[in-house]
Amino acid sequence: MKTEHFGAFSKTAIVLVGLFFVVAWAFGDESESLKIDQQLHGVLSDQQMAWNRGDIGQFMEAYWHHESLTFSSGGKTTRGWQATLDRYKSKYPDRATMGTLSFEALETVRLDENAALTLGNWKLDRENPVRGNFSLVWKKIDGQWKIVHDHSSLLADSGS
Repeated sequence: MKTEHFGAFSKTAIVLVGLFFVVAWAFGDESESLKIDQQLHGVLSDQQMAWNRGDIGQFMEAYWHHESLTFSSGGKTTRGWQATLDRYKSKYPDRATMGTLSFEALETVRLDENAALTLGNWKLDRENPVRGNFSLVWKKIDGQWKIVHDHSSLLADSGS
């Protein structure tokens, strides 16, 4: 009789321990996702501040400094970090054109331990305000999260 009691107890204990590990794993994964959200959204906040200071060079630090970086907008894809920097400088030659940048509705999904996707909206407050949306593909490179692909679109009802 004692063995049956012990057997039922040990089965219950095994189930409870297993459940504990499943719950710990689930919350641990959620915690890791939150941590990545905070890191990537922090990078975007730094980008926003750099832009609003007129510092396109610092803004570009979030991007992968590599020829394989891609930036898609207006039906065209720019390839390479330098070409992307040159594109930004030609489209935004002065502070008035740059306006004040803000990001909203950020959603980040972890794709694996070294990749993530962020969706969001951007807005430039200036004489002719413009706004749109974007998707960023991030990759962890040498311990740092970098944007490896940016797809930004201008909303149809937006300024220019």
